[in-house]
Amino acid sequence: MVAALALVARLVLAAVFALAGAAKLADRSGTRQAVRDFGAPERLAGLLAIVVPLAELTAASLLLLPATAVLGAIGALALLLLFSAAIAWNLAHGRAPECQCFGQLHSAPAGWGTLARNGALAAVALLALVGSVRDPSWSASAGLGDLATTELVAIALGAVSIVVLVGGALAVLSLLRSYGRVLMRLERLEAAVEGAGIGLGEGEEPPAVGLEPGTPAPAFSVRSPGGAAVTLAELLAPGLPLLLVFTSEACGACGPLLPRIAEWQREHADQLTTAVAADRVSHELATGNGDLAHVLVDEDLRLSGAFGASGTPSAVLIAPDGTIASWVASGSEWIERLVDQALDQQPAERGLPLGADVPPLELRSLDGETVSLERFRGHDTLLLFWNPDCGFCRSMHDDLIDWERRKATDRTPRLAVVSSGDEERTRAEGFSSTVLLDEDFRAGSAFGIDGTPMAVLLGADGRIASPVSAGADAVLALANGAE
Repeated sequence: MVAALALVARLVLAAVFALAGAAKLADRSGTRQAVRDFGAPERLAGLLAIVVPLAELTAASLLLLPATAVLGAIGALALLLLFSAAIAWNLAHGRAPECQCFGQLHSAPAGWGTLARNGALAAVALLALVGSVRDPSWSASAGLGDLATTELVAIALGAVSIVVLVGGALAVLSLLRSYGRVLMRLERLEAAVEGAGIGLGEGEEPPAVGLEPGTPAPAFSVRSPGGAAVTLAELLAPGLPLLLVFTSEACGACGPLLPRIAEWQREHADQLTTAVAADRVSHELATGNGDLAHVLVDEDLRLSGAFGASGTPSAVLIAPDGTIASWVASGSEWIERLVDQALDQQPAERGLPLGADVPPLELRSLDGETVSLERFRGHDTLLLFWNPDCGFCRSMHDDLIDWERRKATDRTPRLAVVSSGDEERTRAEGFSSTVLLDEDFRAGSAFGIDGTPMAVLLGADGRIASPVSAGADAVLALANGAE
């Protein structure tokens, strides 16, 4: 019976690794991005994008033959342990990169569920290894005649499952190719309609396209034109709604929309974060005609597909808590309306009112000293709420350090950093000013702060002297304007 179970285990593993390897090779760009997101050096990403799927296909091939089954089982087990170690390392560092485990067939952020699946497959690999070591000559032709009816049924069910799995994978790949062709035709049609000046009726409601409002938005990690990974969590870090706009290089209606997007980014940065996801990023789009920010590379339209967007230009609004806040808006007019809706629904101004007393808080400093905010009376102080893991904090770090150095003697205002991140990572930021730790965000809540980076000016009289500034540009503007 052990030998029969080992055969089924070998067949299942062979099917899984063959499917995973073939799908990764068919989606080289996605595999290369996944390798980068998991922490591999950029110079090795292209090589690993080939080596990993070839290793999976090799393990699958070795598992099929009795003479090489032991090597195949060892290889499968080693790959699963390696994959699990990479996932565990990223989770331990607070990252959940996109797991392109089966290429375009299945892509989701790596998590504990991924580790559990790998653990189950590792158990199957161990069974295949034990069975193959105990009876390395056992094969289907040699041993079927000695099996009981239940054992034959088990093998038959395993074989049928493999056939269904492979057949289903081929069908899905074919469907994806057909779907891509349909999307291209839809985009050309939409561009023609936009070019003909056909608008939407003012009284109409947008069609219910995409994910239902109120449901969690799909977590993602995509690259910027420069190759850096950008996640949904980073885009939501300022505590603002996120407008995610999907464009295409082949979309005729997308070009005229880009200046409007840049205008929204300039004029409403304190109310709305706007990001552009493009299938192919030209130099002009990457530089944003001089001022377009938050450009994402939507390779093979995987990101727009995850949100249910069926054409370009289209957009979806994501609430600060990471839930879907709107149906997908298709076309420039609906996107304009979505922006107006997002701005109209903004909550009341953040923070404490001007002239309010500074909350009587005590926080621990990096030096281990308990510091009361009363200490900052007698001098204007820029109170900066910070997190070393926040992407927007990272974008302004060098400029902030330069500002801090320029004002090292008798600067106005002083800087005080309140960090909600890890103590050691905060220490590594290199601030020379007072740094206080707020790991439970108690101080942030007391000041009405809901994200990072944000800042407020404390007057020398111990009262609030400015509204809250949110985002890197606004914080630096407050620092320079208060000099």
